[in-house]
Amino acid sequence: MDVLDWTRLQFAVVTIYHYFFVPLSISLAATAAGLQIAWLRTKKEQYLHLTKLVGKLLIVTFAVGVVTGLVQEFQFGLGWSAFARFYGDVFGPTLAIEGMLAFFLEATFLALWYFGWDRLPRAIHTACIVIVAVGTLLSAFIILAANSFMQNPVAYALDPVTGRARLTSFTELMLNKVNLAAFPHTISGAVMVGGALLLAVGVWRLAADPAYGILARLGAWLTLAGGAATALTGDHLGKVITEVQPMKMAAAEALYETTAGAPFAVFATGKPLPEFALEIPWLLSILAKGNPNATVQGIDDLQAQYAAEFGPGSYVPMIPVAFWTFRLMIGIGMLAAFLGALYLWRTRKGRQAPRWLTRWLPLIPLLPTAANTFGWIFTETARQPWIAFGISKVADGISPGLTSSEVIVSLAGFTVIYGVIAVVWLRLVRHLARQPLSPSAASAEKPELAPVY
Repeated sequence: MDVLDWTRLQFAVVTIYHYFFVPLSISLAATAAGLQIAWLRTKKEQYLHLTKLVGKLLIVTFAVGVVTGLVQEFQFGLGWSAFARFYGDVFGPTLAIEGMLAFFLEATFLALWYFGWDRLPRAIHTACIVIVAVGTLLSAFIILAANSFMQNPVAYALDPVTGRARLTSFTELMLNKVNLAAFPHTISGAVMVGGALLLAVGVWRLAADPAYGILARLGAWLTLAGGAATALTGDHLGKVITEVQPMKMAAAEALYETTAGAPFAVFATGKPLPEFALEIPWLLSILAKGNPNATVQGIDDLQAQYAAEFGPGSYVPMIPVAFWTFRLMIGIGMLAAFLGALYLWRTRKGRQAPRWLTRWLPLIPLLPTAANTFGWIFTETARQPWIAFGISKVADGISPGLTSSEVIVSLAGFTVIYGVIAVVWLRLVRHLARQPLSPSAASAEKPELAPVY
């Protein structure tokens, strides 16, 4: 591995770790807001207790997300200063607005909500957590707009004097077709992760308080609904990707020859794929263009086209990585949604879920988290060798003078610190989940001792 490989690995580790917590913050904020509104309207105490639990989980997750997100900002200067220098005029406004507007809404109103219990009027207090939920969505939309520029560069012009990319329209940058397709897909995946965490906590603590049964079923519904929405939004995103990045979709299928009525391989073997494949006829054409007879461009034709347009070199991403991450993203996400549906079915009309199911469901958050991770690995690696598609390559964005030793040392430091943070987060979540939901439950778990006279 050379310095470029190490720097890419470092950025991948930092980004993926940060993204473990971002979807949780988005979904937990919305869930806490929904539960508090339900309590405000129904006056049912169980909704109040669940609101406070979900809110505490949100605060712990939000704090970790902030810490790991700050490292993301430093990454541009540490390893990718050439990229930051060239695209600073485009990325600067998005990062500034996300920090000054979206993050301000989240942090400020989350503090008001947490410290405002029994101090603020109920309607205003509820509005605080609603604003936090809106802030998380706004933050995600703005950051995704910056990432979408790398997938489909829009709203820029190359300055003839400085040679740098200059932003021409902030509105056009926000309304990038990739961003409009990726945002609902990302939020749907976030709903799955948050739902899976609530389902796990609810099942784990079901014996402690009946309200945990409500939490478990709510989490199962969110996991199922998020899975269905992820499939629908992913279908639309796939068609947009085929339009703006045809090589990415071809790499996802390891399709070397341009094919009409292209099949989708569920499984394939070979080097590079596929020598043997288990295929579903016409499905790739449907996913790519919505027409079973549509023609999907192959890797070989696209390589020749890009070489003629951009100059000599390889424009083919790592085919096995693109192929398998695409399938793992879909398969693991479907499994998580299925388990959510299975729990809902087995607990309908007050039934008890079978022991074999409740024994394993506390691990279900790992599934949508893995699906999200594979999705981002596919999104970023199948864009290679471009850092911004069609404009500049990844090798052009690395910091000059950077050495492999420097990157390895910083990567090791990040890994150790992130490992500690992961342990702390898990312990805090377990501690919060173990706390009694209501005073009555607390009395039942820890009965008061009779006074001694």
